[in-house]
Amino acid sequence: MAYAALSSLMHTLEQVLQPNQCLVCRNCTEQHVTSAYQSLFALQVFLEETNDIETLKALEKRIKRVVYRAEDRVDSSLRDIILADELTVLSIVGMDGIGKSTLARKIYEDSTIRNRFDRHAWLTISEEFNERHMLLELVSPINWDRTDENDLKKSNDQLAESAYRGLKGRRFLIVIDDLWSTEAWDQMQRIFPNDNNKSRILLTTRLNYVADYASPDIPPHDMPFLSFDDSWNLFTKRLFQEEPCPPQLEEIGKHIVQQCRGLPLSIVVVAGLLGKMDAGSDNWKKVEENLTSLFGTVSDQCQAILSLSYRYLPQHLKACFLYIGGFPEDMEIGISKLTSLWIGEQFIKARCDKSLEVVAEEYLDELIDRNLILTSRRRANGRVRTCKIHDLLRQLCIREAQIENSVHVLNDNYCISSEAIHHQRRLMLPVNINWYEFDYLPEHRSGTTSPTRSLVVTSNPSETCVYIPHFKLVKVLDVSSIYQDFSRVISELVHLRYVAANIEEAPSLAKLWNLQTIILHNSTTRDLHLPQEIWTMSEIRHLKIGWKIHMPNPLESESRSIEEQPLFLNNFQTLDLFSSPFVAEILGRTPNLNKLKIRGASSEWSDFMIRIFLLRCLETLHIYASGSHVNDKGKIILYYFNLAPIDLQREFFPRNLKQLRLEGTNISWEEMVVLANLPNLEVLKAHFGFDGTDWILNEDVVFQKLKYLRLEYECPERWEIASDNFPMLEQLVLQGFTKLEIPPSIGDISTLKLIQLKYCGSSIETSAMNSARATKLWKL
Repeated sequence: MAYAALSSLMHTLEQVLQPNQCLVCRNCTEQHVTSAYQSLFALQVFLEETNDIETLKALEKRIKRVVYRAEDRVDSSLRDIILADELTVLSIVGMDGIGKSTLARKIYEDSTIRNRFDRHAWLTISEEFNERHMLLELVSPINWDRTDENDLKKSNDQLAESAYRGLKGRRFLIVIDDLWSTEAWDQMQRIFPNDNNKSRILLTTRLNYVADYASPDIPPHDMPFLSFDDSWNLFTKRLFQEEPCPPQLEEIGKHIVQQCRGLPLSIVVVAGLLGKMDAGSDNWKKVEENLTSLFGTVSDQCQAILSLSYRYLPQHLKACFLYIGGFPEDMEIGISKLTSLWIGEQFIKARCDKSLEVVAEEYLDELIDRNLILTSRRRANGRVRTCKIHDLLRQLCIREAQIENSVHVLNDNYCISSEAIHHQRRLMLPVNINWYEFDYLPEHRSGTTSPTRSLVVTSNPSETCVYIPHFKLVKVLDVSSIYQDFSRVISELVHLRYVAANIEEAPSLAKLWNLQTIILHNSTTRDLHLPQEIWTMSEIRHLKIGWKIHMPNPLESESRSIEEQPLFLNNFQTLDLFSSPFVAEILGRTPNLNKLKIRGASSEWSDFMIRIFLLRCLETLHIYASGSHVNDKGKIILYYFNLAPIDLQREFFPRNLKQLRLEGTNISWEEMVVLANLPNLEVLKAHFGFDGTDWILNEDVVFQKLKYLRLEYECPERWEIASDNFPMLEQLVLQGFTKLEIPPSIGDISTLKLIQLKYCGSSIETSAMNSARATKLWKL
């Protein structure tokens, strides 16, 4: 029986040592638990191997008594913590690159943990604590990811109050990643209400004293270095997936892994480097020799490994990689923005028949495969939406960029001088730079023009004033994070290839022949009309224009043109279009569109819907049908109700369409069969998109490739489907359903991975839980 008692206690300690449990042991550390486990194991081995019956009898009673008492204490401690009502702060501590954030992410995304909480948020803090950035990052997820432009205009105190109200009375799980100071914690903790409802905060930090300060009653989880076996498993899994390492490479590979000294970041980066080499022992030997010659601390060794990985990068990837280091620490970088900037910087070269955008994404995928870039969020179709770069890799980028004089990154800790950046070709600046203290602008000093070709202002929205006219040779300009009118400035920058800015007037584009990407936001409530010359700008690839900015009539441009042939913009890839009476003509002259977003009242749509069918390259379509009016305070009010429904009797969607989002379209559920006829449709999202009380799909209606279905605020009361209607469905997201019940057949879809519910009634939550396999699938 002593042996069984030991087994029971060891099993309990094994649970405690799991990543999501070892964080909750009061008055003990993981090292204490591990040591106790090893002692128990040794005692169990002794019981197995001894042949002295009398000695065993004497020991068994003592072992059982001690073990049972220890097990009771451990179980009681765990029970107290699990059932504790008060707000609890748990900490993960370890050096950079050791996997703190990876462990926190694993816990945060564990569905069995997430389902216990009403609200979830992930906050990335970084060394330079930015309270406003933190508050904006918190407000969105606790309000169900609803973006409110008014939040950007609120003070920090107002945002803090909004966050506090959003969490008040709800059980929440908040991850605070990379906390650097006790002062930052003091500013943050006032936001989190303690309602004695088992809310939890999980923080990661490199500093033990910060963890002890934030959570004095619970010892932090110290991240250990990986054992050699774990290091080797991580290395081979990254390189060979489930296959074993080839025998001729195993000895060299193990020597390489030993040089990584148990640091996960070093291991995955080396694996990414070797994965892009020919799998020959000569190449591996070169890497081994480079690593063996290095000495110093684990941190020094890690830096050397990262530098080695950069040295082995192909030339066409080096500039792209260094460019990413110009973004703020821990910032999520939008892929569409990043690749457009790369194209504007002319880092991307066309390959065969592939578009520049496709090649740019291939470059990005290669950097991800090399473990130099982290995937942060993915789109509904599985493609990368945002990426990040590890702090140590970002530091490498900044160092190498300064050496190569390719990108100059400034922040408010740098000493600014004219000598330091007068000859910089690319500047990436945070908005908290005090522009009025700059003395380096060449025109102020000598009447000359700045040689800068790229100016990108990053970080959070700001009202900072920046004086652009000195940068007359700039080719890439991104000042969209600054609330300032740039309409007159843009017209004079004749070399522009990429521009993102706020405007109060429509800028002249007559001299901007090289523009490829135009992103403009209307900072007024007035209608702004782009000039006619946009139809003669053949290089344009992406046009994203905000609310109440209108495209001109191409017929009028043709009548002014000296050319007799119609004007076509064949390079157009992306078009974000506001309501216009010329939409049919516009779409007819942009035949190669890949992404299209159209906004306007549904009553305007009947004449030009057939034009959409002619866009053979179109893969992403967003139809935003809404009405609007300006209230007495000058604020634009949108509404979806009482709009004329869009008729889908005719099949006007192109067959290549992969993603479709419908807002305010009020399409009847019976007409949904038209969408099932799209052979490549993978993602379908609707927000007030459908109308009617019955949603019934016959057996012959099959969405062949649909993987993601999101429905928001639709109003069916009856839903009848079979699992065969959605044979490839992986995610079902429902929001604002109050009367509906999920059909039991949903649980029979073999590919289904997730059912997510937001703002739904109790009946739909119950039916989701009762669906087959629902305990593994559903979450609030």
